[in-house]
Amino acid sequence: MPDTIKLPLPSAVLWDMDGTLIDQTAAIVRCYCDVITTLGYPEPDAEVIRRSLGGPMASTMSLFIPEDQQDQAAKAFRARFPEIMFEGLIILAGGSELIEAFYKARIPQAIFTNKHGDTARSVSKYAGFAKHVPTCIGNTDTEWHKPQAELTRHVLDQIDASAEGACMIGDSPTDIETAHNAGLPCYCVATGAHSVDELKATGAEAAFENLKELKSALQL
Repeated sequence: MPDTIKLPLPSAVLWDMDGTLIDQTAAIVRCYCDVITTLGYPEPDAEVIRRSLGGPMASTMSLFIPEDQQDQAAKAFRARFPEIMFEGLIILAGGSELIEAFYKARIPQAIFTNKHGDTARSVSKYAGFAKHVPTCIGNTDTEWHKPQAELTRHVLDQIDASAEGACMIGDSPTDIETAHNAGLPCYCVATGAHSVDELKATGAEAAFENLKELKSALQL
């Protein structure tokens, strides 16, 4: 059952991307498989990849290949992914509407992700998010990555917002840890690899089946 609580309107919103606003799993899993098998390793388990997403690329790669090939694998992934990144991409229901509602309420927003920065901005533009959320920060844009608090504070600075009153919207334990490390609540949706119950157990302040339910809880 979804939460029945009513949530206060945040003063600023930090969005996760994969599993929250979009489902790009098909292309991501295919790219990991292509890179890992090209390096001579067995075909990885797609579900293991899927449940590992949200952290830095190295965390997922380390499940299948040794550390001394991480740099080579990362370069291969970044060369391959732009070729296939829009294949099977799904814009998750309710995201565009909630972004627009925050925009109309004059609530500053940013997208930040462990996806490569240039890729994240290409996806944001393709999906139409950039119209209302021009700030999109990804991996390699800074020296930090989620769940480091330094990255979250940097993103807040980019939209002239403070942690007080702000929230994060995500879909994974990594997002929850990211939010809590910077003193933010995390409102989660079960549109990624984790259920509502799993997200609540990991510490989400509220968890919903999808963004439409979250929008209703925010009374927008």
